[in-house]
Amino acid sequence: MMRTTKRRSFLRSSLAFGCGLAATPLLNSAQASEVKTTQVEASGFFTLGKRNDHWWLIDPAGKPFFTMGLNHIDPASLRYPENVDIWREKYGGSTLRWIKESVAPNLKDWGFNTVGWVQEVTVKKWQHSRPFTIDEYRALEMPYCHLLPFTESHQWEKHTVHYDFRSEDWKEWVDYVARSHCAELADEKNLIGYFYSDCPTWTHDRPDNQWRGPIFDPERLKTEAGRKELIELATSYYKTTHDAIRRYDKHHLLLGDRYEANAPIATEVVNAAKPYVDVLSFQDFRDPVNHLDEWHKKTGMPVLLADAAGVNFRSEEFFKPNNGPWYAKTLAGLFENPGCIGFHLCGAYQRNKARRRGLLDEMEKPDGQHVEQMTTANEQISQKMAQMFQN
Repeated sequence: MMRTTKRRSFLRSSLAFGCGLAATPLLNSAQASEVKTTQVEASGFFTLGKRNDHWWLIDPAGKPFFTMGLNHIDPASLRYPENVDIWREKYGGSTLRWIKESVAPNLKDWGFNTVGWVQEVTVKKWQHSRPFTIDEYRALEMPYCHLLPFTESHQWEKHTVHYDFRSEDWKEWVDYVARSHCAELADEKNLIGYFYSDCPTWTHDRPDNQWRGPIFDPERLKTEAGRKELIELATSYYKTTHDAIRRYDKHHLLLGDRYEANAPIATEVVNAAKPYVDVLSFQDFRDPVNHLDEWHKKTGMPVLLADAAGVNFRSEEFFKPNNGPWYAKTLAGLFENPGCIGFHLCGAYQRNKARRRGLLDEMEKPDGQHVEQMTTANEQISQKMAQMFQN
């Protein structure tokens, strides 16, 4: 699968730099402490730092890290009737073997240094697949992020009512999520941090979920009383989630909601989030380089493109090809943004019949030219990082 000795050799050296094995640290402990995060104990875990007015992730060994991730990695894509024999015969029906023998080697060969978010579309506008278990994450042997299911207000989801963020029931649910997920992951060195909702509908909706409306009626933002109420509601949401996580995990970054950059995002929501998250995360399929630059300038906070792809959704093809040139241009543009800490591609790893795209097809054949272009783009960023911080 496109693996060569030369490429493996290059990637071992460049990824070693990004994963904490390089000789020269970006920040010493005193410099790193100048950046305030929500972390209670950050030493030995991923954190944030600045150098020359640029935000960076800092890996557990104190080295710079620009996250280049792939999203949506689901073993069910290899269990269709037409390919289940591969699953059984090649991987022995074991998800751990599949991760160790397929997922991790391919991602590293393609120059990705992070698993951005593993959950995948199952049926359009239904729930995503399950997250990885702790053992499955460990099998990756590479950095990853994890999403916490505090609320189901995703803009693509059409079945779930909004939770009342002021209710005791919801607060009890938040604590359950935190102790269920975070208590188990709290000491994992490869975990970068936690996402919350995927594109929450704070002040917007979509045709399929107009029946429930947005979390907060945007018409009420026309009055001072309405704006004040949204601030109070969003503050309750972010403080409750923050406090619950920190009861069980003192170490990892809070990456927050993954806002839809092309829908209305109320300033009141972002301002309420800022004291309780470490990064502002976004989905953006239209103009991510400019939009993330705007949000960094507005807020002064580090930003992450947590989900995006340059897909031609108007194509009549059932399976949509990826877009290597778009990926390369977007990655290079984001890297120049002094507030951007990375880019996670809305892949998926292997296409299924719901998302209809992936870097591998159902028979494990790579998406040819596009994967090569993405690999080259990732390698170029790794080379730049090595050059910038070699001394």
